[in-house]
This record gives sequence, structure tokens and C-alpha cells, in this order.
Amino acid sequence: MKSILILGTGNAQEDLIKLCKEKGLEVYACSYSQGEKAERYVDHFAQINIIDTNKIEEYVKKHQIDYIYSVGSDLAMPTVAKVAENRGMICPVSFNITFICNNKGALREYLGGNFDGNLKYMILSDIPDKIRLEFPVVMKPVDSQGQRGVVTVYNMKELTELFEGTMSYSREKKVIIEEYVEGDEVSVNVFVKNGEIIFSLISDRIVWEEYPGGIIRKHELPSKYAGLEEENKINNLVKRVINKLEILNGPVYFQIKLKNGKEPKLLEVTPRLDGCHMWRAIKEYTGIDLLDACVKLLLEEKVCLQYSKPAFSSISLEFICAEPETEFDKNKYNTENTIFSKYYYKNNEKVKKMNGYMEKCGYVIQGDK
Repeated sequence: MKSILILGTGNAQEDLIKLCKEKGLEVYACSYSQGEKAERYVDHFAQINIIDTNKIEEYVKKHQIDYIYSVGSDLAMPTVAKVAENRGMICPVSFNITFICNNKGALREYLGGNFDGNLKYMILSDIPDKIRLEFPVVMKPVDSQGQRGVVTVYNMKELTELFEGTMSYSREKKVIIEEYVEGDEVSVNVFVKNGEIIFSLISDRIVWEEYPGGIIRKHELPSKYAGLEEENKINNLVKRVINKLEILNGPVYFQIKLKNGKEPKLLEVTPRLDGCHMWRAIKEYTGIDLLDACVKLLLEEKVCLQYSKPAFSSISLEFICAEPETEFDKNKYNTENTIFSKYYYKNNEKVKKMNGYMEKCGYVIQGDK
């Protein structure tokens, strides 16, 4: 029996773990903490921090594990790629790509100031006396995920007051400030095979406007920009970024803003499936299973993404959210026209603090015929 190590046992990895079990793989998993939701589905678990490459590689060697992978986690992908390269294992992307995409400063610098669609930025280790960007700006840790520590600041006083809080989320102790872009936000889920984009789909990314950091609220398909000139501009940016990063195989996830509703600007790109379970909404909308394609690519099986006519005219994936430290009550949420729903919490269970504003407690996929 072939075996696979999944990095992470949170909600984002549960789908991957279950699929690997269905395919007859012996599933190992590692996480920095015990007791996460998906841990119950694995065959073997070890409490190891997924960014500790050396310990993960020792675990792989000890158990003679055949494959290593993860979804929904920027932190996991550099470890996946590094261990795979060191052990001669199959991996869709290189360590270099995963490192660049995992570090917001490295990504901006790699793309370069002349790259159309890149944001203006500054990388800081200390509070500056002044900045060369116009306010407002978005301030982020260079190397965190899940919108942690991300804030919009409107003047130097706010930047100074919030700097250390943002810095506290950075392992490198660096902060990046980027130009603030006013406009709609979209996500793009892409799949690349042998350097060619064989699947690309834009969805509208709706965030909680009342909270900082662009915290996701819902995705909607089709995008309002489908069939418009802006769709071509978005696809052009996606293609140029993939070519620049030299991504040859596997999933790629983009977050893009349309400046003034016209010009696409790259917020983030990462060579993995998103952490929002969009593969499931996309499968309902197109018949294409991106999660299955990821595992097939890993197992060196044939990947064929066959599009089928949508069963629904529109689909939304909306997160069931609640404030941290409150008691979860699923009866408060609308589940009309539900195709699929998943709850991360039981009724009356206390909601954990993650981003500190509005926490994901589950999600619901709804569709209109």
C-alpha cells in the first residue's frame, strides 16, 4: 500500500485526507497541535510543526512515506516542496516557487516594480519616519496567512500605533506596506499541466467590509466580470504571473483586485488549492474536480479536466461566521437552496479566535437553477 503524508489536520485538509483514503492510500498527518477536526480520519498522526522541515523529513524517512502534500496552507507548501526535493519524491512545484509565494515581500520583489499588475510596496523592519506611498495603505506581516495581522492604515499615526501588532504575526519580523486598491475583488482558480493552463475560473470574492484585512465572506459564480473586457485582463495577468514564476504543474490560486473596476492588481498568488473549499463549488458548477486532479497529478495518473454544462445558473459558497469567543448557533444561518453544508462547530461550542474579528464556523454552498 502506498502512503502519503498530509501537512495539517484542520478544516482545509479534511477533504484531501478523505479523498486519499478513498483512493486506498495509507494516510499519515502532522500538525503543530493535536485534536484538530481532520485528525480522526488519518491512519497515523504525529505532533510536529509543519514548518519544521528537518523533523518532517525525518518522519518521512522513518516511515518510508511515498508522497507528501497539503492544501489550503501557505505554511505547508515550502515544507512539502523541500522535503519532496530532498527525498526525490513527486511534487508539482519547486521549493523556490513555494518560498516566493509564501513571502509577500519576496513575491513583490520577484515580480519587480515594472511588472504590470504588481502593487507598489515597501518592506520594513522598523517603524519608519515617513513612507513613499500615499495613504491609505495596507500593512501586512510578510509571512503569515489567513489575514492575520492585516490592517488598512490611513496616516502615519495609525501606522505607528498598529505596526508592532502586525509585526507580531511575522516570523521574520518584517512588515510590508502596499498601496491600497479600491475596487471589486476576485479569486481565480487555475490548474496548470506541463506549463499550459488547462483550467481557469474567476469567482467574485466578497469580504467583510466592516473588518480589516479582507476577511472572506463568500465566493460567487459566475463572476460579474465573466464575458467582459475585464475578464480578458484578469486572465492576461494570471498567465503572465504563472509564466514569470515558471509554474509548470498543479493548482494555482489568485486573489486579484480590479482598481476602479478596470485594472487588475495582484494581491496574492499561491501554488495550491485555496483554503475555502472552492473545489467543491467549482465541481458543482463545472463538473471539474480540482481536488481529484491534484491527487492524480501526485500519483502520476492521467489528469483530464472535462467541463460539463452547469447544473446551476449561479452558485455561491458562503462562510458561516461568528465572532470569536462566542457560542456557535447554527440555527441563526440561512441554508435555503443548499447544495452542500459543513459545520466546523457544534451548537453551543465556543468559537476559537483566529483572525480576531469574524471566524469561519462552517460553509454552505447554495445554487439557483
